[in-house]
Amino acid sequence: MRKAYLSVFRLRVSTGLQYRTAALAGIGTQFFFGFVFIMVFEAFYAHTVNQPPMTLSQVITYSWLKQAFLAFIILWLRDNELFQLITSGNIAYELCRPSGIYGFWFAKLLAQRLSSALLRCFPILLVALFLPDPYRLELPSDPLTLLLFVAALLIGLLMIVSLSMLIYISVFVTMSPSGSLLMFSIFGEFLAGMIIPVPLMPGWMQNIVYVLPFHWTVDFPFRVYTGDLTKSDAAVGLLGQLTWLAALVAVGKFTMGRALRRIVVQGG
Repeated sequence: MRKAYLSVFRLRVSTGLQYRTAALAGIGTQFFFGFVFIMVFEAFYAHTVNQPPMTLSQVITYSWLKQAFLAFIILWLRDNELFQLITSGNIAYELCRPSGIYGFWFAKLLAQRLSSALLRCFPILLVALFLPDPYRLELPSDPLTLLLFVAALLIGLLMIVSLSMLIYISVFVTMSPSGSLLMFSIFGEFLAGMIIPVPLMPGWMQNIVYVLPFHWTVDFPFRVYTGDLTKSDAAVGLLGQLTWLAALVAVGKFTMGRALRRIVVQGG
């Protein structure tokens, strides 16, 4: 069964790497929004009275990381084929496979995000490293910080796929892909720190954010990179990520099993 998951993962990565023109268009768009976010934060820092908890340089680096690894962290990235399988009734073909649907779809979604990020992240990071101040992407303070960031980013990727799986599973009940996608993505991405970093939010909102799993996918790994979190905090955070990942996968498998037991396929 693991070979089946690995095979579909490799196939989807290979397929995703073929869309180079779309990746170039995406790079241009991400640079545009990167500069927009940076200029907004620059104006905010220029007129603030009290010193914010993150420096402007850290926020700019955070913004470039967000654009470079956008495919890793956005919840609205979707596979329309999976939605169509559910809403059209063709999920019956998936049920005939000898492999489990949860693992099979998880491998597909993981490969989709990975191939998209591989085409876009390196050009964005390379250009951002050589931009003039204050728009430059800063390097991590030491190699250990970089390793902690990579570990946090990859675990965060697995978490975001696990959260995405809950979106697809919810469509078994709602039969509305757009509704489920909007509900998860709008609230999830804000709570993850996609709009503003969590330390810049009001204290009462931070208390809500830290209870939920979303901030582990964006805010945590990027703050590890910028040095806003200490190495000991990063190590403890990795354990928190792994705990949430295990919980999300367990919930996903359980709800998928319940949904498949109650599914009704119409037609002949």
